[in-house]
Amino acid sequence: MDVDAIIIGAGACGLMCAVQAGYLGKRVILLEKSDKPGAKILISGGGRCNYTNLFATDEQFISNNKHFSKSAFTQWTVEDTISFFETYGISGKEKTLGQLFPDGKNAKDIVAAFTNICEDFGQQIICDAQVSEIEQTAAGFEVRFDRGNKSRSLKAPKLVITTGGLPIPKMGATDFALRFARKHDLKIIETAPALVPLTITGKDEDWYAQLSGNSVFCEVSNDRISFEENILFTHWGLSGPAILQISSYWKRGEEINIDLLPRQNILELIEEERKANGKLMLSTLFNRIYPKKFTDAMAKFLPIEKQVASLTKTELELIQKTIHLFKVKPAGDKGYDKAEVMRGGIDTNELSSKTLECKSIPGLFFGGECVDVTGWLGGYNFQWAWANGYVIAQNI
Repeated sequence: MDVDAIIIGAGACGLMCAVQAGYLGKRVILLEKSDKPGAKILISGGGRCNYTNLFATDEQFISNNKHFSKSAFTQWTVEDTISFFETYGISGKEKTLGQLFPDGKNAKDIVAAFTNICEDFGQQIICDAQVSEIEQTAAGFEVRFDRGNKSRSLKAPKLVITTGGLPIPKMGATDFALRFARKHDLKIIETAPALVPLTITGKDEDWYAQLSGNSVFCEVSNDRISFEENILFTHWGLSGPAILQISSYWKRGEEINIDLLPRQNILELIEEERKANGKLMLSTLFNRIYPKKFTDAMAKFLPIEKQVASLTKTELELIQKTIHLFKVKPAGDKGYDKAEVMRGGIDTNELSSKTLECKSIPGLFFGGECVDVTGWLGGYNFQWAWANGYVIAQNI
């Protein structure tokens, strides 16, 4: 078949690449191992799809080369993403912290936009395609794949690998890109689950479990970064936006700090109550700030059944430290089953930042999650995927 490129992986990056190639009059074929394209798009944001972030810049991404993403984001901006989707009837509605969701639509509409455009341009998407072998030829690449009981092969001068990362195996996640890269001696930055809940074991395990389902607005930090959002207590530890964010910067064995009242000072609140009503119980004050279950649980650490007027200097110091510097040492994380993205991946030094072409294998491109660029929670990783798809399409 006479095509300009074969794209392996019909996720966010692969679909955008096919569409942008179509605008340029280029013909591509997408091979997808799942039974439908955009599987991870469809489950993102609980099916609502937080498809970009108004504040996305290269600053919200983790990589061994923090400058690598700048070129892609210069070539394809957040405004480009918004305009692209608006052209196809999908306008954005900001939820919080710049997160854009389709207004009145959902993830299915996002995927449908791509598949409809692909159909208009004659870009073929072949699902249930299990790639078995890739061979470099004098004219480019030959890709062999199995579909049902039949084996087929395709040839093209350019090859694009956008097969994502390791999270959510049940949705078809695969290490295909990493295996292919290793086979061709490309360097891989160590991978790990990112944007993932953290687990607590040991003597404090039951304390966290009893709070399961309770959410508290906090500032979560380590010595490298901090995030101010909600945390969610679970039967196995901690989740919620702030925890998912910090997990991308957490390494096993490290502590994280939690400020349980980031925008106020607990001692100032206590002092105000002492002046107004010294007989007020500390638990009553806490119940104005936190869920009752959380207040009750704090009895393990604090004298919550004392009147604020009778709190000693030592007790006040303990309250200050507990509320504003609550230390947690997670045992681990929930792994790729619960992670939203993968940290690490193909070393950016192996790729051109301007084109995403592999330096040592001309005509080969990698994009999206399999590359060592990992964004924050809140639409950032989709923005990276869209930008990659656009950049690669210009160069295939």
